[in-house]
Amino acid sequence: MFSKQDYIKYRFLEIIPGALIWITFFTTIIISFLKPIWAIYFIIVFDLYWFFRIIYFLFYVFVAWKRFQTDIKINWLEKVKLIHNWEKLYHLIVLPTYKESIEVIKTTFKNLSKTNYPLDKIIIILSGEEKDKENFFKNAEIIKKEFENKFYKFLITLHPYGLPGDLAGKGSNIAWAGEKAKKFIDQEKIPYENIIVSCFDIDACPHFQYFCCLTYKYLTHPNPTKVSYQPLALFHNNIWDAPAITRVVSNCTTFWLLTELVKSERLITFSSHSMSFKALVDVGFWQRDIISEDSRIYLQAMAHYQGNYSIVPMYIPISMDAVLGKTFWRSMINIYKQQRRWAYGMENFPFMVWYFKRNQVPFLKRVRFYYNQLEGGFFWATSSILIFILGWLPLFIVNLQKSENALIQITPHILEKLMNASMIGVFILSILSAIILPSRPKKYKKNKTLLMFLQWLLLPLVLIIFSAIPAIESQTRLMLGKYLSYGVTEKARKLN
Repeated sequence: MFSKQDYIKYRFLEIIPGALIWITFFTTIIISFLKPIWAIYFIIVFDLYWFFRIIYFLFYVFVAWKRFQTDIKINWLEKVKLIHNWEKLYHLIVLPTYKESIEVIKTTFKNLSKTNYPLDKIIIILSGEEKDKENFFKNAEIIKKEFENKFYKFLITLHPYGLPGDLAGKGSNIAWAGEKAKKFIDQEKIPYENIIVSCFDIDACPHFQYFCCLTYKYLTHPNPTKVSYQPLALFHNNIWDAPAITRVVSNCTTFWLLTELVKSERLITFSSHSMSFKALVDVGFWQRDIISEDSRIYLQAMAHYQGNYSIVPMYIPISMDAVLGKTFWRSMINIYKQQRRWAYGMENFPFMVWYFKRNQVPFLKRVRFYYNQLEGGFFWATSSILIFILGWLPLFIVNLQKSENALIQITPHILEKLMNASMIGVFILSILSAIILPSRPKKYKKNKTLLMFLQWLLLPLVLIIFSAIPAIESQTRLMLGKYLSYGVTEKARKLN
């Protein structure tokens, strides 16, 4: 618990990200009226910066793409078997669930049962919520009958509702599950360093080579218990069924993570990932009272080990569901809420500032983390608004003033050229997204493939409504102390 003085300091840190966003917007608007020429200069420079940022982004996409294409073809099981005593390693898979259908859960278990890593070395814990008790136990019983004997151990646990210090959501659920798994592991007397724990969303379907690749990277790392392992996230389970807007958002997330895998200085755990069970126990499991538990667990370890903790990228994919509600509008609402929840990861900024210094994380490493977090959240919230909306405000004002300034006359042409050049990057992404698509289901005609290209025309709309605005809302909530509650993304499947 914070003292009153410490609470004020921590609240100030929470205010900083949102304040930067609103100061930028208000300053742009005010300067557009008072000094429109200055605002035009700023917009041109900003658009030019964004153009070079796209080139930078595409460069890393291609580097990551090449590594992905290489790693996916490697026989990781063969490489693992060359390592002495590799059989000692176990995999613990934590699967939290809340109100998901049996179709979603069963798909995940069927996928896990097809992995090429020995199933007798895999422990699975399915963790439900007390508020969904009846539905959870019904589904858990079906899964138990079909899959219990396929794995070394299949555990079922129910996270109680209303425990002190718990925020209802994934973090508190998996923390509860992890503690229950620890009791079983202690009974079996398995050394913690011989267990890799993977926390997956319930719809996560890892590539059949995932656990072999993970095992190899763990056993060949000089300090494997102080490392998280981040795979590539694909949202392909239901991509052909999802609306076009959802597909664009999902593909943008995939390409963003692709580039992050290459840039180790920016990489942070996201969604489904893996780590040593020893490290998980050392840091006290996942934090129970936050939204962004997926990235926070990495930062907890970074603080606990005084900066001596890192991430190993894995170019082996995990496929998850794209957002799909039972109706189009429910899909739109859910994708907005999901983006808002992801953007709420800015709650990690005050945590970094507060705990990294106290835990003696090296100064330069601290500064790099602070900058990456602030810069990423800031541009997430502001870039598309500045480019597509506020960027035209000073031009509109000077046109009302009937100015004949040469810069004003050529600025629309400059901006148009920059936008057209940027569209080349969008075209490249559309091709790459089509290449990695799973096979088209027979229920869809060939013209559906064409729509997979045309959907990228929605990108400006997506960047504003389903990226910038939810990011602005989440950081504004943090700034005002109107904290976000956890919302589970609805998972629906079209079965025919």
